[in-house]
Parts: sequence; structure tokens; C-alpha cells
Amino acid sequence: MKFGNAREIEKQAIDKYPYRGEMLDVIGVHVRWMSQAGPEDGPDYGLRYFTVEPGGEIPIHKHFYHQTMFITGGRFECWSFDPESDELVEKCEVGHGDYVYIPSMDPHGMRNIGDEEGSFLCCICSVYDEE
Repeated sequence: MKFGNAREIEKQAIDKYPYRGEMLDVIGVHVRWMSQAGPEDGPDYGLRYFTVEPGGEIPIHKHFYHQTMFITGGRFECWSFDPESDELVEKCEVGHGDYVYIPSMDPHGMRNIGDEEGSFLCCICSVYDEE
């Protein structure tokens, strides 16, 4: 067993994220890995705690794992893009208590639209570092 407080875990800045061969800027985003398990431990998964500064943004990106984000603070605008054209197809606002599920390989992004730091838990079904 392991336990603790998420805010006591060292936060890591995310400055760039790959998309279609380019490294896109990530603005004001930090992650804290709360747990992760690989193939030797059973099913792959990871639980991360993100904090996003006001105006902070995660640009369009995609990954092969499914993910679910649970908003724990702040307000976010989330975007879904067409997988072929990268055109915006949907946007929504989410806040405390809301969740967002993103299927594998669906292009998406988000921005903190509030005046305060936003935060969310993000559960992913694997922890591989691939686009």
C-alpha cells in the first residue's frame, strides 16, 4: 500500500506535446504521477493529477490510450477535433465534478478559462510514451 497527498508529489512541467510530427507548446500545465502500473503489475494504468494555470492550454494531441479526466477545480473549455482534418467538431465547458472521456486516438485539447488554477485527475489505461 502507498498513500499520501497529491500536492506533496513533485510536479513536472509539461512544455511540449507531439502531434503529427510537430512539438506543440503546452502552456501553464503541470502533472503529478499519483500511481502507475505496467505489464508486469497487471493491467496497465496511470493516475495523474494535473494543475493548469489561468489561461493554460493543452493543444491538440492524441494518444493510443483511453483516458478519463475528472475535474476537481476550475473551469475548462475542452475541444474535440476531426481525426482526418483536425477541424474543431465539438467544444464544451466543464467544471468541478464534471468528467470527460476521450477514446483512443481521438484528437483533443483544452484550456483553463477561469481566473484561478484549475485541476483534474486523469486516469489512463496505459503509461506508454508514444503518440
